[in-house]
Amino acid sequence: MQVIKQYIEDNKQRLLDELFELLRFPSVSADPKYAPDVLNAADYVAKKLTDAGADNVEICKTAGYPIVYGEKLIDTSLPTVLVYGHYDVQPPDPLELWHTPPFEPTVRDGKIYARGACDDKGQFYMHVKAFELMMQTNTLPCNIKFMIEGEEEVGSNNLGIFVKANKERLKADVVLISDTSMISMENPSLETGLRGLSYLEVEVTGPNRDLHSGVYGGAVANPATILAKMIASLHDDNNHITIPGFYDDVIELTQTEKDELNAAPYNEDEYKKDLDIAEVWGEKGYTTFERTGTRPTLEVNGIWGGYIGEGAKTVLPSKASAKISMRLVPNQTSEKITQLFTDHFLSIAPKTVKVKVTPHHGGEPVVTPTDSIAYKAAQKAIAEAFGKQPIPTRGGGSIPIVALFEAELGIKTVLMGFGLDSDALHSPNEKYDIFNYYKGIETIPLFHKYFAELSK
Repeated sequence: MQVIKQYIEDNKQRLLDELFELLRFPSVSADPKYAPDVLNAADYVAKKLTDAGADNVEICKTAGYPIVYGEKLIDTSLPTVLVYGHYDVQPPDPLELWHTPPFEPTVRDGKIYARGACDDKGQFYMHVKAFELMMQTNTLPCNIKFMIEGEEEVGSNNLGIFVKANKERLKADVVLISDTSMISMENPSLETGLRGLSYLEVEVTGPNRDLHSGVYGGAVANPATILAKMIASLHDDNNHITIPGFYDDVIELTQTEKDELNAAPYNEDEYKKDLDIAEVWGEKGYTTFERTGTRPTLEVNGIWGGYIGEGAKTVLPSKASAKISMRLVPNQTSEKITQLFTDHFLSIAPKTVKVKVTPHHGGEPVVTPTDSIAYKAAQKAIAEAFGKQPIPTRGGGSIPIVALFEAELGIKTVLMGFGLDSDALHSPNEKYDIFNYYKGIETIPLFHKYFAELSK
């Protein structure tokens, strides 16, 4: 441990400067105008993997953005860890809500503010620097492979093709991912599961053109009003989702599982204060931890239609649209839920409008075993680095490729994230604590150490 701490201390500023360089690339995979920046970010990742000591570093082309691969195979008799991360980021919009430019990392109160600071540049880059640390101190105890992609924020559509075509190349004993969060640095935790995802877009069309709201209002159905009513009907008074069959495959937690989950530290007053809300909201009969980690949800991610510019324009819009995401839990599947939503949404549309549902992407829910060698290695690593045992939690987000790795490579994943729920992922003013960044670099080599030892 002393060797690890000393290396970080000796290279502290450089480790931070390099992350800042990575954060300056506006690698937004969702918007084609950023394509050159996404590719430049891939080049930077490849260079830094090479500099850190990785062999066979390659920028692997796909039908979309490339996957950066690198490896260090020191002994075939030793276990192999496959590190996954992504260098693409969410769009920074709305720009006016950022206190500082999203792609010019700024430190305030010990926190790095930038798009991608936590999701996932700050987190995956910890692994690159932890690998460098082990190489420079001659302490790498096992084989390591890196697969850093550029399309996670748009559904990882080409990753499955790459994985299927490179099964031998990606052969490993465990996948290690830092793209999740902890309860806090005072209460470290390990996520034992993630929700799945069904993401789609709906469009409601009324008249064949925008209309004068005085001349036609009251005689022609307003698509924005109809869409609002349809979306509102998707939850009942108990905030239960009303789509027929939606809950058919949901596995309820046992009372023991509920007790363990709710034993994690939680202060509702602080939770509400942090978000500036008067009350929490959700499915009746469940706690906040249960709602955010073990129950399926349906959320509107964006809604638009008609005139939204400055001043007034009295228009009855021709179209109104919304983007909707549903988080899924075991044993729901994204394909079935997408179909259930589509069938239901079309069925509740009045004859005054036409409705179109377009699926975008999805992923399956996963639960990671807590009795595996890899999970125990992560427990020991966090316990040593933080001085206390990590609390097992369920993550509310989705990393669709976790199920893909298990299906195609036959290996489980360890979710060892160092972010915080308050890091404003996907929002303006995303942040990542400098302390967390260094703590990750300190903890990751310990994972490799214990994974190698426990695998003997």
